[in-house]
Formats: sequence, C-alpha cells, structure tokens
Amino acid sequence: MNKAAYEALCQERMHGLYRIALSILRSPADAQDAVQQAFLNAWVHRETAYPGCETGWITRILINECRNIQRHRMRVFPVETVPDRPTFQENEIGLKEAMDSLPEKLRLALLLKYMEGMTEKEAALALKISPATLKSRLFRARKALAKQLKEEAKLE
Repeated sequence: MNKAAYEALCQERMHGLYRIALSILRSPADAQDAVQQAFLNAWVHRETAYPGCETGWITRILINECRNIQRHRMRVFPVETVPDRPTFQENEIGLKEAMDSLPEKLRLALLLKYMEGMTEKEAALALKISPATLKSRLFRARKALAKQLKEEAKLE
C-alpha cells in the first residue's frame, strides 16, 4: 500500500474506527489514542494488508489496540464516585443504552455490520470469526435488542 492509498484509507475510516474504539473503551480519550496507535501500526505493517481487505485489516488492528489499552489501563474508581443506583430510570432505556447493555461480542457485530456498513465478510475478518459465527451473533444481538425495546415499550 502506498502513501496516497494509506492516507485515503485513514481519512475514509477515521470516524468509523473512532466509533468502534469508543464502543469498546467507553472513553473518548482512550478511543482517540487507540485510533492513532492503530493508524501508526497500520502504516508500519502496511505491506501485510491483503489487497481489497484493508478495511477489515485496519479494523482488526484497532480492536487489538483497544484490547491492549484495556489490559494496560485498568481503571480504579474511588468508592465515592460510584453511584448507589443507575443514573437513569428503568423506563428510559433507549436504543443506545440497549446496545450498550449487550455483551461486547454481540455489540461489536452489530456496530460493524449496521453502523459501519461493513459486509459480513469484512466484519467477520475484522473480528477474526467465521461469517457463520458473525451471522449467529447478529441474530442473537437483534433478538436481545428487540426483547429489551419491547420491555421498554411495555413500561411506557
């Protein structure tokens, strides 16, 4: 991959990669760090990218970097800052909160497929799973979201 192709890829994927990192890390500063480090690692290892698979390749680099940040930056919160109960009412759960409550593997599958517009093949490559496993995770994630949103509608 030459410099122009790399710059185009970075410009095209920057916002999407940031959303993915924010979904995993849940901290804007950590998400920015992860995206920057992913771009750096992608540049250093650009010759290992398969032609046509750059989107999934750089997404996988980002996910690995997010895992590294999670491993190395364990958060410790003083007991005073942890609320006794959730800050939102049970009947105020929206789509974002419903997605946030999903397990990470289901949330990432939804995010890559529907929010980032990746094909199933690209998303499966980025998550290092088979396309069949991705389809299964998407099905379970949609089913869990539908259940949570139906429960919310009943409460209103």
